[in-house]
Amino acid sequence: MDFPVTAARRAVTLALAEDGSHDDITTRWSVPAGLRAEAEIIAGQPGVASGLPLVSEVFRQLDPEVVVDELVPEGTFVQQGQAVIRLSGEARTLITGERTALNFLQRCCGIATLTKRYVDLVADLGVQVLDTRKTAPGLRALDKYAVTSGGGSSHRLDLAAMVLLKENHIAAAGGITAAINAVRAGMATEDRRALIDVEVETVAQAVEALHAGAPWIMLDNMTVTEIGQVVHAREDIAPGRGVVLEASGGVTPELLRPIAEAGVDKVSVGALTHSAPGLDLSMLLTGTTGA
Repeated sequence: MDFPVTAARRAVTLALAEDGSHDDITTRWSVPAGLRAEAEIIAGQPGVASGLPLVSEVFRQLDPEVVVDELVPEGTFVQQGQAVIRLSGEARTLITGERTALNFLQRCCGIATLTKRYVDLVADLGVQVLDTRKTAPGLRALDKYAVTSGGGSSHRLDLAAMVLLKENHIAAAGGITAAINAVRAGMATEDRRALIDVEVETVAQAVEALHAGAPWIMLDNMTVTEIGQVVHAREDIAPGRGVVLEASGGVTPELLRPIAEAGVDKVSVGALTHSAPGLDLSMLLTGTTGA
């Protein structure tokens, strides 16, 4: 996934306004005008670098004269104490933008780091680790980008990206088969095509979805035994049809591998974006000149 430039600009603008960066009284009253400084952003713990362009965007909006050098590529695993970015410019600007830049970077790096942990657990099984729409409001594109930095896959950016029939859609439509048929009718009416993913909670529902021709089935909060039963049902009902099976719901690192070994193709993990701890990062001035 390419870095979402437009989303980054919008998010940074809002974040700087929220922080009152135009009226940083502490910095204005304590740091001499005209003082120039150099600084580094340093990892306080090991993790995956992600979202480095956000730092450039923060300082571009504050002062285009600030120079931002990314010292590692996106997706690099960095060690504790390693510098990831070097900056130079007006000291006041660097200090004013520090917290906003770190907030974005810590979140992206934290998501990428947690994602890598999940991806590494099933790397030998060929099972994709997906994100969800459980993202911070306004930061979805950045959150999902960070997942890809950690080796995960972005799944359904928004409501128009694909059809995902969840329990409330199914209840309102009158059942799984009725919901799938209604979606197909809607596609025909609007002359549009979209992939259909159906969320099921029982083996019986999965079997119904298979008979109804669902190309993608999400197995929500199923046990490993139940997942195995659905995998066998796919072989019996839809051999060679390429039906994708995705497991979802409360997938912890401890559960991930047994679920993957049961035979699913993908596992979606909401925790990647809604519960990833921020990576410990800090910005330290390394030198000053002038003033």
